[in-house]
Amino acid sequence: MADTKREIERKYESDDSGLPDLTGVAGVAAVLDKGVAHLDATYYDTADQRLAAAGITLRRRTGGSDAGWHLKFPVAPDIRDEIHAPLADTLPRSLEGLVRARVRDAELIPVVRLRSDRDLRHLVDADGRLLAEVSVDAVHAEGLAPGAGTAQWTELEVELADGGDPAFLDKVDKRLRKAGVRPSKSSSKLARALAETGPKKKRGKKQQPSQPSPAEPVTAGDHVLAYVREQRDAILDLDPAVRQDAPDSVHRMRVATRRTRSAFRSYGKVLDRTVTDPIGEELKWLAGELGVDRDREVMTERLSAAVGALPRTLVYGPLRTRLRTWANARRGGSRRRLTGVLDSKRYLALLDALDALVADPPLLADAAGKPEKVIAKAVRKDFGKLSVLVEQALDLEPGAERDVAIHEARKKAKRARYSAEAAAPALGSPASALVKSMKSVQSLLGDHQDSVMTRQTLRELAAVAHAAGENTFTYGLLHGREEQVAASVEARLPEAWAGIKASAAF
Repeated sequence: MADTKREIERKYESDDSGLPDLTGVAGVAAVLDKGVAHLDATYYDTADQRLAAAGITLRRRTGGSDAGWHLKFPVAPDIRDEIHAPLADTLPRSLEGLVRARVRDAELIPVVRLRSDRDLRHLVDADGRLLAEVSVDAVHAEGLAPGAGTAQWTELEVELADGGDPAFLDKVDKRLRKAGVRPSKSSSKLARALAETGPKKKRGKKQQPSQPSPAEPVTAGDHVLAYVREQRDAILDLDPAVRQDAPDSVHRMRVATRRTRSAFRSYGKVLDRTVTDPIGEELKWLAGELGVDRDREVMTERLSAAVGALPRTLVYGPLRTRLRTWANARRGGSRRRLTGVLDSKRYLALLDALDALVADPPLLADAAGKPEKVIAKAVRKDFGKLSVLVEQALDLEPGAERDVAIHEARKKAKRARYSAEAAAPALGSPASALVKSMKSVQSLLGDHQDSVMTRQTLRELAAVAHAAGENTFTYGLLHGREEQVAASVEARLPEAWAGIKASAAF
């Protein structure tokens, strides 16, 4: 079984002078000597270091108080999420799946061995409560790739106690800098070890980074690719969170797939759609798989809130029980089903296709054009299509046909929003303002569609309840309230849309 904790730490260069006096740090009542631990860690990665390129570390470590397998994902500077699994000879399956999107069909092999003598101190307050752990690590690194060498160094780490205030690290930092200690140039021990023990390159041959940073976007193609790359990275980054059922992770990955598909369609003059359309279909498949349980969760939250807002005297029959039964009908095994999707050859092939597209994009002639011309034209086109759909919906009488038309307008509003998002770095405030407007209209049209789907669900639940001989009054009451929601949106839409059209800069 794997455990997860948030690790907040800072690393510093160190020398033979050891640890500076930290008793003067505000809030520190004592510095407790916790002795020296001997740590032996083997780090694993693919031969081309895919995990290291993403800032991910995977190791098997013995010694110290937390021997076992450790998998660390970057969250922000100085912050990582560490997942710990018990010590075993082979990588636990609980961790193996969390790196599959990065590793795919490649083999995980030992790349570096680090042996450290850790001189550990605890910084505690007047009540003896742990504020931070400070260690001075004497590190011996051994590269395990053919031709690799060894390296030695000493570094200082300050790790915030669980639940501690990150501002405390600033106080320690100030004290360390005053003592002449400087932040480490490397983000992690592994990064330094790979840099210092890697196979030596032949004289005169410059080593190329495994994944060079993209240049600042200039052309229309540069900007579109930057947006697509951002969404590809979001899918990869969210994969472990989805596997762990982290809050909102499924929704965010689903949005990343939609943004990518939208970019393919909106910027079809930049990226060849004969290449992007098949990838877009696979992204649509993935979004559908991600949405199987998400849509039901959203509906359950909406109905639960609606029932909770009713006076108890208006709730007839076992409505809450029936709602729970409906909500849980597909929940059993849903996480296992979704993990199966993420482990499937189809999903991994989709990731390969996205990587290939980013590495060797199918650029068309307009990709070399100026963003102010090419990208702005695409955004105007999307906005024009949305305008037509909204006005067609407004011309229809209330009813099923208008409901469908508003739903189509909502989908087009998403596309217009995403194309404007991609355009914002190139076009500035006009595109940013359009993103804001599209969020507003998307929210309004989304309220309408939620009402349509909620009424459909209420009719289905009422039919089952009626067949069981239950009182269905409350279902009808909720249905009527949802009709009022839709009517309110339809009444507000003309004025809202007129304001958006008047302020649109495209």
